[in-house]
Amino acid sequence: MSHQQSSHEQQTDSELIAEVLEQTKQTISEEQAGETVEDKTEVSVELLQQQLEQAQQQAAANLDKAIRTQAEMENLKKRVQKDLDDERKYGLAKFAKELLSVLDSLELGIQAATGDSPEVVKLREGSELTIKQFESVFAKFNIETIDPLGQPFNPEFHQAMVMQPSETAEPNSVLNVFQKGYVLNGRLLRPAMVVVAKAVDKPADSAKIDEQA
Repeated sequence: MSHQQSSHEQQTDSELIAEVLEQTKQTISEEQAGETVEDKTEVSVELLQQQLEQAQQQAAANLDKAIRTQAEMENLKKRVQKDLDDERKYGLAKFAKELLSVLDSLELGIQAATGDSPEVVKLREGSELTIKQFESVFAKFNIETIDPLGQPFNPEFHQAMVMQPSETAEPNSVLNVFQKGYVLNGRLLRPAMVVVAKAVDKPADSAKIDEQA
């Protein structure tokens, strides 16, 4: 009887030890599992933050690219519109230059037609009428004449052919016009060829008399 009781007690102790060990293993496993979950959570948060920063940087880059593209498109649109406007305003420049030579010939013909015979008179009147028609067409297409007689010399619109002393005209003013100039919508088609006045040089003797006086 005592032997059976001793075996039963030993078995109970073994079971208790096994149970304690099992509980200890479970406790350790749970602690390890908790640490693993916590580590994974920390890693997940850090990864999400990195992804968020990358997404924000990419969004900023995309926005900057979109703004630059829009600015380039606006500049391109303005350039195209300017080219169209210039073409509309100055597309006739080449054709108008060709007409100027015809107009010059008519004006030279009028200057040469100095006789009083009926034929010369009719030729002169016909040429003058044609010139008026030219002027009417030029005005319609904003082609303006540059006839700067008596005006100050302007190198942007005048071409000086010679400097000529003058006692009556202001120095650096247009004394005579060899050939009229023309502008198309403010842009120079052809400069006016002019004679520019300059002051009359005083003779050396007169200068000495003035100094003595």
